[in-house]
Amino acid sequence: MQDIKKTIGNNLRYIRYQKNMSQEKFYEEYGLNPKYLASVERGEINIGVEFLANLAKALKVPITELILEDKQKKVFKKRVDEKMKS
Repeated sequence: MQDIKKTIGNNLRYIRYQKNMSQEKFYEEYGLNPKYLASVERGEINIGVEFLANLAKALKVPITELILEDKQKKVFKKRVDEKMKS
């Protein structure tokens, strides 16, 4: 099983991408720091339950969309990571 921080980060990135929102645009709308989002998306930091709930609300998805592993989202992350390397 994947680390929950990484799962949340992968899911957050995937959902944000599906909604065509950059980190800057997303956090500008909600008054948060895009560098913090980048750390969350990389699975580097623990986030609180309230923050997780606020992310889900902002993205208009059930909180489970952020915490459950999903193979499709893993494939997306792999493609994004490979794209960023080239």
